[in-house]
Amino acid sequence: MQKNIVGLSILTALMLHAEDSSLEKRVESLEKALKANQDRLLQEKMQKAISSSDSFNQQAFVPDIAFIANMSAVVRDISNKKYSDYAIDGFIGKAGEIPFNEKRGFNLNYGEMEISSTVDPYFDIDTALHIKKEGLHIGELYVTTKSLPYGFRLKMGKFKSEFGRINSKHQHSWRFSNIPLVFESFFGAGGLGDEGVQLTYTLPTDTYLMAGYEAMQGANGRSFGEDDANSLHIGYLKSGFDITDSNSLLLGATLMHGDNPNGQTDIYGADITLKSIFDSYSSLTWQSELLYRDRDLQNDKRAKQAGAYSELVYGYNSNWAMGVRYDTLFKNIANQPEDLDKYTAMVEYKPFEFSKIRLQYVYDKSKSFGGQREDEQEILLDLTIESGSHGAHAF
Repeated sequence: MQKNIVGLSILTALMLHAEDSSLEKRVESLEKALKANQDRLLQEKMQKAISSSDSFNQQAFVPDIAFIANMSAVVRDISNKKYSDYAIDGFIGKAGEIPFNEKRGFNLNYGEMEISSTVDPYFDIDTALHIKKEGLHIGELYVTTKSLPYGFRLKMGKFKSEFGRINSKHQHSWRFSNIPLVFESFFGAGGLGDEGVQLTYTLPTDTYLMAGYEAMQGANGRSFGEDDANSLHIGYLKSGFDITDSNSLLLGATLMHGDNPNGQTDIYGADITLKSIFDSYSSLTWQSELLYRDRDLQNDKRAKQAGAYSELVYGYNSNWAMGVRYDTLFKNIANQPEDLDKYTAMVEYKPFEFSKIRLQYVYDKSKSFGGQREDEQEILLDLTIESGSHGAHAF
């Protein structure tokens, strides 16, 4: 509570004295003030924890706990039985588990408990526990270093890979209710997450530039699946800068190399995000990602496939947003269709920061049911509730 009151006081004071400044300068000043306040409070907590006894007093750090629930009502022109076995010709032989919006009618998609805490002066720990009808599932559980020198950071455990823009985000922070088609085809409906280690380095420059490397077990069966030893390696570069006072650009490039049961898989990726801020609550965000996969198949054959998505989201104010997204898969293997497209439109209402209602329409030309290509249409009403202490989502 004290932390929130101090933070709000600083935020209010800065806003009152920054009316003649540009939006970029106001945001930068606010971020610096809040960061300084958070660092000061953490330093005070750390000092108290160290000095209160001969050893580190971990009781001074109470974990942040958040609970997220997601549910939906779906109208779809494909029966539940047919939908449960859908395929994407040349990419997915059978869908397998469908974690989100599986059935026509009502779906309780998941509950998620997120727990984050400072462990000591050297480590933080984070976990995301998925609560399903079948039991508890560890979505993520990882430790992150706090004090490596020269801008390095090390992460260890099970986590979602941070390549690109959307993969590291959880479903409740997506702008649409389904992951893009190329991510579903290459990694599954939840994206790429695995056990491993990550090392990132942020350059000490005015322009944001970060390099990351991840060594993972390689358990993801859609593109890899040979996990007898650490077999998946991911490298990426990310950069971001302000074009004008109200326009920001983020760029990224990715390279993956791993083993699959028939040989090896290479994936190359590129992403771009452009955000224009009109006022304190109104913005326009354009985000696109492209992935290209070169994979060994049986009998010394290779599959060189690609896919992309492009989405445009307009945030009208703090309550309303709307957006459209186009998904496509192309460069399919021989004798398989090329016109694998998907179109999505949504309108979103947030009564408050911690609740979100989304109405979404999907026209999907990518799937086949029982061996036959068939277009699918879907209308979805989605409710997400977040409670407790929860970190901010990247834009």
